[in-house]
Amino acid sequence: MTVLVTGAAGFVGLHVAQALLQRGERVLGIDDLNAYYDPELKEARLRLLRQHPGFTFARLDIAEHAALVEAATAANPPVTAVVHLAAQAGVRYSLENPFAYVRSNLEGHMSILELCRALLPELRHLVYASSSSVYGANRKVPFAVQDRCDAPVSLYAATKRADELLSEAYARLYGIPQTGLRFFTVYGPWGRPDMAYYSFADAIAAGRPVTLYNHGHMRRDFTYIDDVVDGVLRALDRPPEGLSPPHRLYNLGNDQPVELLDFVRALETAMGAKADIRMAEMQPGDVEQTWADITTTREELGWAPRTPVAEGLRRFAAWHREYHGRG
Repeated sequence: MTVLVTGAAGFVGLHVAQALLQRGERVLGIDDLNAYYDPELKEARLRLLRQHPGFTFARLDIAEHAALVEAATAANPPVTAVVHLAAQAGVRYSLENPFAYVRSNLEGHMSILELCRALLPELRHLVYASSSSVYGANRKVPFAVQDRCDAPVSLYAATKRADELLSEAYARLYGIPQTGLRFFTVYGPWGRPDMAYYSFADAIAAGRPVTLYNHGHMRRDFTYIDDVVDGVLRALDRPPEGLSPPHRLYNLGNDQPVELLDFVRALETAMGAKADIRMAEMQPGDVEQTWADITTTREELGWAPRTPVAEGLRRFAAWHREYHGRG
């Protein structure tokens, strides 16, 4: 079969596409290679994927529906599954450029749903990326998929929750089998430079200050990329059957939140250098804590995280040195 992977030049997209190719699937990668962060990093990821004969790529904006349909329907063998990872990411950037989130996360998600509708009945499954940010201002921890998600603290969170509701509606209306995965602070090699752990590593390597918001009193459920990929593939291989509507949600998180200051100390050890830490106030759109309740994920997907934070950071630091020529 052919699996369409949107956001294939992104962090999670690269690793998911690689895993699919390594197990013998054909992958049609879609990405617009925008300049939200350095496009050269995205091109470098694509160079890895293009080493696989089963990989093809189309550069396009998923919100351009006609172009998306043309690329997907031209795939041979036909597309029978979609892993939708493309999105405008970032919380703080949503304060500067809100319409980028409307186009990519709302119009783009609708475009994917309409494509999947057109691919029925051959389409087996749509798996899409949601986010722990949908839990918003919830005070109860750990966050469970059954919890209410109607108090977002960022536009990014609001768009990801809206995507879940759009998917629920399309599953109900048209029977499109779908699984939404709420990712919790994914980190690892080939990551996004705008994410805190990557910017911390850049700062440590260059001798620049590391800023910790809320005076370092933030807790995040850091989840290593290999564990996330395992969860994505487990979900993809298990379309919702017997559900009405055929739509479900899972948390993919490490289930072990780490204080940000402790995380930086572990990163210092992995990089073999000290950080010049500066404390700052809480930023708009941030939440103090994320923590995934993965009970349902364990029971229904047989999934559990396997990578301790110290080991994940060791692997990331080794890649960071090599990629940035400091090895």
